Amino acid sequence: MKWDRHTCQKATMSTLLQPLRKSSQSPIQPLLYAAVFKSFTGKNLLKQGQQLHAHITLRGLRPTGFLAAKMVAMYASSGDISSASLIFHAAKNPTPILFNSIIRAFSLYKLSEETLNVFTQMRSWGFRGDYFTYPFVLKSVSDLYFFQFGKGIHGLSMKDGLDIDLYVGTSLIDMYVKCGELSDARKLFDEMPFRDVSSWNALISGYMRDGAVNLARELFEEMPLRNIVSWTSMISGYTQNGFAGEALQLFDIMSMEDSEVEPNWVTVMSVLPACGLSSALERGKMIHRFSRERGLDSHPSVQTALVGMYAKCGSLPDARWCFDRIRPNERNLVAWNTMITAYASNGRCVESISTFEDMIRSGIHPDGISFTGLLSGCSHSGLVDVGLRYFDSMSSIYFVERKHEHYACIVDLLGRAGRLVEAYDVICRMPMQPGASIWGSLLSAGRSHRNLEIAELAAKKLFVLEPENSGNYVLLSNMYAEAGMWEEVDHLRALLKLQCVKKSPGCSWIEINGKAHLFLGGDASHEQTKKIYALLEELPEKMRAAGYVPDTSFALHDVSEEEKEHSLITHSEKLAIAFGLLNTSPGTILRVTKNLRICGDCHTAIKFISKIYGREIVVRDVNRFHHFTEGSCSCGDYW
Repeated sequence: MKWDRHTCQKATMSTLLQPLRKSSQSPIQPLLYAAVFKSFTGKNLLKQGQQLHAHITLRGLRPTGFLAAKMVAMYASSGDISSASLIFHAAKNPTPILFNSIIRAFSLYKLSEETLNVFTQMRSWGFRGDYFTYPFVLKSVSDLYFFQFGKGIHGLSMKDGLDIDLYVGTSLIDMYVKCGELSDARKLFDEMPFRDVSSWNALISGYMRDGAVNLARELFEEMPLRNIVSWTSMISGYTQNGFAGEALQLFDIMSMEDSEVEPNWVTVMSVLPACGLSSALERGKMIHRFSRERGLDSHPSVQTALVGMYAKCGSLPDARWCFDRIRPNERNLVAWNTMITAYASNGRCVESISTFEDMIRSGIHPDGISFTGLLSGCSHSGLVDVGLRYFDSMSSIYFVERKHEHYACIVDLLGRAGRLVEAYDVICRMPMQPGASIWGSLLSAGRSHRNLEIAELAAKKLFVLEPENSGNYVLLSNMYAEAGMWEEVDHLRALLKLQCVKKSPGCSWIEINGKAHLFLGGDASHEQTKKIYALLEELPEKMRAAGYVPDTSFALHDVSEEEKEHSLITHSEKLAIAFGLLNTSPGTILRVTKNLRICGDCHTAIKFISKIYGREIVVRDVNRFHHFTEGSCSCGDYW
């Protein structure tokens, strides 16, 4: 009889046991039982397996090590790891194949400590591991980050003569990589007499995870053969390390008709964050079309990545459309968190809150990321009391641990609202040491509400925590200048020079026809510089007629008023917007990304520009999105 899934499901137990009854006195009977259990393995035939197990028990038969191994494999593949474990522990004389079977089962169920305990027991019985044993044991070592234990396993594999085995060697590399020991992984890789593509992929992934992008790139270029994992690992690694352009370039190569490997849904999911990272909306839409044409956009993970991409590119309607396409039963916590955060970063806190409540009603339990998005939204929208209530509910209702980022949101929430003393009190009562993000929020609040005492306190903490961040020095220096405290200004400038701190240049970029154009503050290198500056020189007159007054407090303080106003014109976001106005047709939405926080004067000026030119202008700064239309901003001037 052929033991396939269809036969096993349709046949009665009597039919299945017929060949076994005919050989009831035969010494090969356990082999026949083993064959049936093997036919059940991986086919979700738990009920039939249990019936056969009951038949063996009723006949008073004690499984041999070989038969027990097949029974363990059947139960483990059918989702019943408890029964698999009971069978193993009931065996009086376990065999190497039985040990291997339970080691594989425990490893696949991520019962890592049990896996290592069984391996230790296997060695105590005097059994040597083989190429079926070590890969699963090493996987469990990786899951537990037991590096020293892994070194011992490496030694045992050498004693057993398996360190040169391709599968064991690759598993050792993967273990070293995941334990963060890349030098050991590379040494082993270089010593391997034979390597397959998995060995290369494991080391590439390790380099990317450690931020060694150049080493990963060198390996990738040296590979004699690449598969889908190789390409996807590079794209994912580039994205995670902030090399969005390189990730998109590799994806373009994969997408060519003569490409050796075509992208799959994992590749698409890995490259979409690169579009969000660089605000490349048009590129993101192209990849969306590519995935839709190949049926890859139906996968829930791709749909969630699309939501994130559109959200980070400032296109909320597209993000919501993709979110709504995810089947309700496939909307996991990541998908909900992505949408909650999308609304929050775009200043739509009411929608962020309603999405959070919809998630709770759907039966999904929130985590720390859910509350970070929610609290951030409340902070940017000025919903102080609402934010404080959700903060209180974290531990009392949802049993989610409050972490540093949640306290940072609360300090920012109170600081933006001008409740600086309360914000400082929260910092003093924190159960952990406040980091740079918390003191940075307090410094920004002190600047916004012109509280020099609070700003000084926060800045001095930041000078210790992040001495290389020039923004903290500049911000406090500007406050001293506004107060006429020129000695303090000179002292800070001297401190900057002494510590060799360089000011982070403000830069903005805009995507037009799929190409990103970058502008630095005061940039004069662009080929359209004359046209850009000519347009910007005309703007003040038009804006003044509409009521605009330059806020020179955001300019240098030791120059004339005329020079201050000119320096405001050359801010990078204004250059990018002017370029966009010159190179797009009327009515086109302009999308600008800035590496720093948008200044108050630029925020006011862009409102006037949006009204004068009848354009929607979306500016994504380091904190959030600003959607400017008809002379107003989505933030309601609360940012």
